[in-house]
Amino acid sequence: MLKTRILTALVLLAVLLPVLFFAYFPAFAVLATLFLGAAVWEAGRLFGLRAAPAWALGVATLFVYVLLRPASGGNNMLFAVCAALWLMRFTPSLAIGLPPLKGSANYMVAFSFCFALFGCFVAIVALFQHSPAFLLSAMALVWVADIGAYFSGKAFGKRKLAPTISPGKSWEGAIGGAIAVLALSAASILAAPAAPWLADTFAVLLQARMGWFGALAILIVIVAASVVGDLFESQLKRRAAMKDSSNLLPGHGGVLDRIDALIPVLPLAALIGSWL
Repeated sequence: MLKTRILTALVLLAVLLPVLFFAYFPAFAVLATLFLGAAVWEAGRLFGLRAAPAWALGVATLFVYVLLRPASGGNNMLFAVCAALWLMRFTPSLAIGLPPLKGSANYMVAFSFCFALFGCFVAIVALFQHSPAFLLSAMALVWVADIGAYFSGKAFGKRKLAPTISPGKSWEGAIGGAIAVLALSAASILAAPAAPWLADTFAVLLQARMGWFGALAILIVIVAASVVGDLFESQLKRRAAMKDSSNLLPGHGGVLDRIDALIPVLPLAALIGSWL
């Protein structure tokens, strides 16, 4: 299992890193479209939709249309709607639960979640067009939060964060993840004057525009959003009685399993990034 996991990770890195390093937009657009289509297909399965392939094709086609259209002043309204969906619809579901798999309420949540997925990938494109470093630095905040939460939870975890959704997660882990993000962000901000390659990263630009207090407050919100994204996908899988969203990435599960925490974060990062 570990060998398969490592091999899959190496293949993904071999494909993704050259595209990001050379900043070749057509190749990036193709990869983003494929991953979006896969994520929507997996979401359709989690919502029990027989038409999951049709949903995936439709959303991917709309995404291609967005990629091909002339630049028109950004997608801030789309990103704002995505943020509102997470705040007003998906986050409350962690407390009140999801509707049954059959029925119009389930279709409404499925449509909303696919819309959020679409917004996430449009945000990925917007962040990439700013610069590959800006995109990676925004994504790294989520990865650092996840790693920090894992080790903090292992060492100190006692109080369960959401025992009926994801019993392995704890408040101590979530706090540890936030501390890791704040510490790494502060280190990158302080090191930026002597390291020019850090100048175009998310935390550095955020502090330059918002100051220390504003930057740290926004980073905490981003960490909280990543936790919500992770828990929401866990809730979907638990309701659908699935361990993974799919087996598309051997050893890692599905695409949604890899990007769940990024789905609420990246539209928010793109919206904030448009002000930086």
